[in-house]
Amino acid sequence: MTLPWHLYLPIAGNSVNILLVFGMGGIVGLLSGIFGVGGGFLMTPLLIMMGIPPTVAAASDSNQIVGASTAGTIAHFRMGNVDIKMGLLLLVGGVIGGTGGVQLIKVLNRLGSADFLISVTYVLMLGFIGIYMFQESLQALRTRHKEPPASASKPSAYARIVQALPGQMMFDKSGVRLSVLMPLVLGGFVGVLSAIMGVGGGFIMVPVMVYLLRMPMHVVVGTSLFQILFTCVNVTVMQAYTNHTVDFVLALILLLGSTIGAQFGVRISKKLKADQLKILLASLVLVVMVKMLVDLLLTPSILLAYIGGH
Repeated sequence: MTLPWHLYLPIAGNSVNILLVFGMGGIVGLLSGIFGVGGGFLMTPLLIMMGIPPTVAAASDSNQIVGASTAGTIAHFRMGNVDIKMGLLLLVGGVIGGTGGVQLIKVLNRLGSADFLISVTYVLMLGFIGIYMFQESLQALRTRHKEPPASASKPSAYARIVQALPGQMMFDKSGVRLSVLMPLVLGGFVGVLSAIMGVGGGFIMVPVMVYLLRMPMHVVVGTSLFQILFTCVNVTVMQAYTNHTVDFVLALILLLGSTIGAQFGVRISKKLKADQLKILLASLVLVVMVKMLVDLLLTPSILLAYIGGH
């Protein structure tokens, strides 16, 4: 018997509470508008905790990220916060990386290792990003009178390497001069993560754009959403056509919630203190990471799911 407000998902193979999924989409959309992240780094593990198969959760979440990032990109574009030139280079790399990532998932599905890879990748990436964000935010709060590490006066070895790379180009909107190889390579890396983890990559791309590409924060948020939008469109189409793991019903509910949430997120993004918000976001990331790590360490109820049995 189907409970009230519960809906059966044909691809995922189980039922979910519509209001709960809609609310999750709204919260992730809110984060998308505020931080310039797709929100998949939270949504996918939450869906997995609800009993959605990891491969379906990752692919379906890429679909809803399209809605959240579309709403956020349009709003930030109107405010002049999108560096189109930088975004296009990130996009080219993201499409190439995403295409390769989808093919990797196809191979791993045949081997029965895709679900385990997604879970392990999440634990590693969430742990690294969460700890990094937490430490950086605490340091920034202690030294508010100073600029973040991106504006350090002494040129580091990294800065000298970046300046020596070929293909230097001026990005007027961001006010930085970089080699075109930088956004292409970083975009490719994010594209692979987008396919494997079902994320837009914003939770990695935002600190990368701030500390490695030296872009101002207000441009980072809009440009990150711009890149996430088109990267996830490519990944969603590829996942649906190649691996048949996109649950349209689940994605539609998430899409509606995230689109609404993103509108509110953009409106309040200017009213919130960045360092305090990053600490809260980092804490939330670490909580999700610990929960997934515990689930990985505990003996699964069906061992065949992790060893490729049928």
